[in-house]
Amino acid sequence: MTRATHRSAEEIGRTELGPRPLPPLGEPRTGRLPATADTVLSNGLRVIAARHGVVPMVELRLRIPFAGDDPKHPARAEVLAETLLTGTERRSRVQMDTDLAAVGGDLNAVVDPERLSVYGNALATGLDTLLDVLADALTGAAYLDEEITGERGRLVERIAVARSQPRVIAREELQRHRYGDHPFVREVPAAEDVAAVTAEEVRALHPEAVLPRGSVLVLVGDIDPEQTVATVERILGGWQSERSATALPSLPVVQGGDVKLVHRPGAVQSQLRLSAQALPRTDPQYPALQIANLTFGGYFSSRLVENIREDKGYTYGAHSSFEFTPGNGTLLVDADTASEVTAAALLETRYELARLALVPPTESEVESARQYAIGGLLTSTASQSGMASTLVALAVAGLAQEWLVEHPERLREVTVEQVAEAAKRLAPTAFTGVVVGDADVLADQLRLLGGVVLP
Repeated sequence: MTRATHRSAEEIGRTELGPRPLPPLGEPRTGRLPATADTVLSNGLRVIAARHGVVPMVELRLRIPFAGDDPKHPARAEVLAETLLTGTERRSRVQMDTDLAAVGGDLNAVVDPERLSVYGNALATGLDTLLDVLADALTGAAYLDEEITGERGRLVERIAVARSQPRVIAREELQRHRYGDHPFVREVPAAEDVAAVTAEEVRALHPEAVLPRGSVLVLVGDIDPEQTVATVERILGGWQSERSATALPSLPVVQGGDVKLVHRPGAVQSQLRLSAQALPRTDPQYPALQIANLTFGGYFSSRLVENIREDKGYTYGAHSSFEFTPGNGTLLVDADTASEVTAAALLETRYELARLALVPPTESEVESARQYAIGGLLTSTASQSGMASTLVALAVAGLAQEWLVEHPERLREVTVEQVAEAAKRLAPTAFTGVVVGDADVLADQLRLLGGVVLP
């Protein structure tokens, strides 16, 4: 009888001469643009339909510019999003859900300071029903008093909980620090403002703001693109208005400067949030900056993660990412740390930003980041859901679908010298931000560090 032997992962990974060498990374495959139809309907709605994948489903993404200057607009917008799909003049809430369920479908709505988004999916054979329910909501949402009352109460509870979360507090403080009283700052409305929203206000907001002109609808799946556009025209043609949806005003440029300490009494952790002006996706230098950012903190093999997570253990996670709005791009750096190492973590973050600008990424670092960026784009668009979300983001950014195949080529062409030049944008002096934590614990250390405005 032969006895099976088992080796540990460490034993498998080693030979008598030492660790087994890792195989080289393969060349990422070239992306292919799906068959696509892209047109603007007579009502001003832009429709992008793409055939993608073999799963007999269709993904839907609708983005409606939904900005507002009124300080109470965010509260009304939140209640509208919560109740948009709770019944119409033709369908009750139950009937809407029943009709969608019959075609394996689902629809949801969310809102932020920039847009109202409706997203969902259904069996490809149920596309007509999915669009009909959507059209019903867009043109005949009822906003019944009882639905407003119920959803408003639940929303108030969720906002109260959210506003107690450190990450929400940090995000709000960063937004205010970057943009002052710009409408983009009002991401989470005050619970008391939501509680004061009436059904009449929501019903009045819908025809003023839920508008087709300037909006984008993306449909991706096992569909015929041209036929799908015709179907959308037939079903959504009744969604009409001569006015355009309200776009978010341009954001001011993020200016580098001191970090602001925000006092959160009794906190045992601190939230570090830094930001700098970056570039929009349409800028020719964006590919080089994308690779520079990945090298700094944009993925797990970055310098920042290696320093403050792997080497020093200051945080479970540190990350640097882009945030895009139409015609604009900013960089965000975030990490949560224990109070006693907050100042040290901020010091090391500044050090890595300076090191990236002064000690350019090596050829190996650039190549690893390049492979990650190309692979990440291919992975994110492999599914119907990912492709739909990517296409709507590109449309909002003013980019054509060809970007999906052109951008990987631009990333392949970026040189180490171009990345080094782009990395200068990540100098510490370009950043500002906030530290949210217990000032009684943090103030003395941050005063010694400098570049921090204390409360």
